[in-house]
Amino acid sequence: MAGAEKLITTVSTKGPVILPSAIRKRRDWGAGTRLQVEDTPDGVLLKQVPAFTPTRPEDVVGLLPHRGKQKTLEEMNASVLAEARRRHARN
Repeated sequence: MAGAEKLITTVSTKGPVILPSAIRKRRDWGAGTRLQVEDTPDGVLLKQVPAFTPTRPEDVVGLLPHRGKQKTLEEMNASVLAEARRRHARN
């Protein structure tokens, strides 16, 4: 927003700050959006909190049950490609 108009808001008696509509629309921050608040030397920084916490493959591998022989990477890629072709043909 460098060089853009300066938008002003007011802190209410209980602390909430209303973000200007232009910023909420630009950021796609609807009602219920969770924001991380960070105090910086230049002011307060707001960042949208991700909907899901980041995970690493080793955190989730093996969580879903599977029966049968383990698939190779080539077999998985072939299955993904076949499904993509099936869905594309349907459209």
